[in-house]
Amino acid sequence: QVQLVESGGGLAQAGGSLRLSCAASGRTFSGYAMGWFRQAPGKERELVVAIRWIGGSTYYADSVDGRFTIDRDNAKNTLYLQMNSLKPEDTAVYYCAAVRDGYYRSSYYFTAQKYDYWGQGTQVTVSS
Repeated sequence: QVQLVESGGGLAQAGGSLRLSCAASGRTFSGYAMGWFRQAPGKERELVVAIRWIGGSTYYADSVDGRFTIDRDNAKNTLYLQMNSLKPEDTAVYYCAAVRDGYYRSSYYFTAQKYDYWGQGTQVTVSS
């Protein structure tokens, strides 16, 4: 079992920055691909960015590419999401998720149903 706890959400102005953290406990990150998803009211949960354990490849949603950066500290079992140049449309609940990594197509990591472990979510609100 992997327990995930997000932190760092809050209120930011458009153009501002926030940094989210996701701390894992129970088991280490070893062997797991990690993802940040978000869900806005009335919308489906969508991948923001994922990072693989195998090779460290990253997959960003087009909407955040160039603005958001994912990072993982395997020694601390912590995942980060640096969010810059925030926009009101980034407002959502952000979730950290984990799935045992393998040799999958990139589309695999964009699919929420593939992930086995989820955090409780942290609210990010961006005002205009």
